Amino acid sequence: MRNVTAKDVAEACGGKIISGNPDTVLAHISIDSRKMQGDDLFVPIIGEKNDAHRFIVSAMENGAAASLTSEHDTAPEGCTGTLIRVEDTVRALQALGHMLRKRLQIPVVGITGSVGKTSTREMTACAIASKYNTFRTPANHNSQVGVPITISEIPAEAEVAVLELGMSEPGEMTAIAKTAEVDIAIMTNIGVAHIENLGSRENILKEKLHIQDGMKEGGILIVNGDNDLLKTVMPKPGIKLIRYGTEFYNDCRAEDITLENGYPRFTCVIGDKKVPVKLSVMGDHYILNALAALACADCLGADLEAAAKALEEFKGFKGRQDIVVKDGITIIDDSYNASPDSMKAALKVLQSVSGCSRRIAVLGDMKELGKEEVRFHRDIGVMCAGLHLDVLVTYGDLAREIAKGVYAANGLRDKVRIEAFNAPEDKEELKEFLKSELREGDAVLFKGSNSMKLGEIAACFTRK
Repeated sequence: MRNVTAKDVAEACGGKIISGNPDTVLAHISIDSRKMQGDDLFVPIIGEKNDAHRFIVSAMENGAAASLTSEHDTAPEGCTGTLIRVEDTVRALQALGHMLRKRLQIPVVGITGSVGKTSTREMTACAIASKYNTFRTPANHNSQVGVPITISEIPAEAEVAVLELGMSEPGEMTAIAKTAEVDIAIMTNIGVAHIENLGSRENILKEKLHIQDGMKEGGILIVNGDNDLLKTVMPKPGIKLIRYGTEFYNDCRAEDITLENGYPRFTCVIGDKKVPVKLSVMGDHYILNALAALACADCLGADLEAAAKALEEFKGFKGRQDIVVKDGITIIDDSYNASPDSMKAALKVLQSVSGCSRRIAVLGDMKELGKEEVRFHRDIGVMCAGLHLDVLVTYGDLAREIAKGVYAANGLRDKVRIEAFNAPEDKEELKEFLKSELREGDAVLFKGSNSMKLGEIAACFTRK
């Protein structure tokens, strides 16, 4: 934040300063009372288990210059900074984020979807950075709380901002969209992630489309035209629609697609412009992410050839199809999270690894899939049965349903060797099994929801 005082904060969120100096200058926002960067505004969040209001004094002791509060009418004992009374700290944070967004004079790109948000965010930022100084959401700060904080961190030198916008509950996208007011919105796909909270893919689509709620006339909606639901959507009045994908009807499409040892090669076509694209990440699902990035870069006036060249530099990141070769073993760490779509994509990457002696999949539970969770896991098993898979290792109760899907598809159980482990009690046993099982020439995939912590197991084999 630049040139923001406690008085500005109070005015932005309809609050009242109840103690301290209204002219206190604030540069950062923190929701963790232990972590301050200097001149911080502490925002206490009321969670399911903890109410961070009890840490206001501690936050100030650690360097916070001011704090919001929805639970005090007078300053608590030990409060040394400026205290701002608001009705709701989360809504106040969003109002502050909206005020900061209004101050920005740069294009803001927002990315949402069931899967692929983070990869698309990074690839879009890479493509745009071929022409502009580009800021992108750090880590996974894509929530109602994270987005306002991310906006506050956009530096003065940024010429474009690329924000990841996530949601898991009804109404959440509207709050985020009105805070961010994006100029260009990218929707990667509509799958079944968070279907437990939203009930159906149609409801997920309806919620995701609220990304337009903060868009002004002249904004651009970029959607995955290969997705069965997104290809039929129409934008709200005044918003331009661009479809991307591999089908002929898309405005930005991929032609001449090949995979070289799992690495995609294709020609990107936008109108009368054609450029060759080579990616440094494995898996054909990255083609769609790259097309979204190139479509966005083209909308912002970047040279398409330069943007395509910049995409070659994207090599993935930790926990998301991070591929490491160590001791002759190819390790694919895709453990950050999992949905049916992303797990199928990861299995295709494992299948594409050439020159390996064995392919081994270590698959954990996929969470938040609602009443159809068993079917979704068994569908993964059916896919596994059709792959050249030598060993399937399941980790967790739901992951055992993957094995049942394999059995149902194969009939005979000897087509793929299956080992099952309970989570989390068998974690150490799983580690020991893999240490004794993996050998030079193997390719192994680690994939499951973040809560399964398969990344910790993968790290046993990737760390130096």
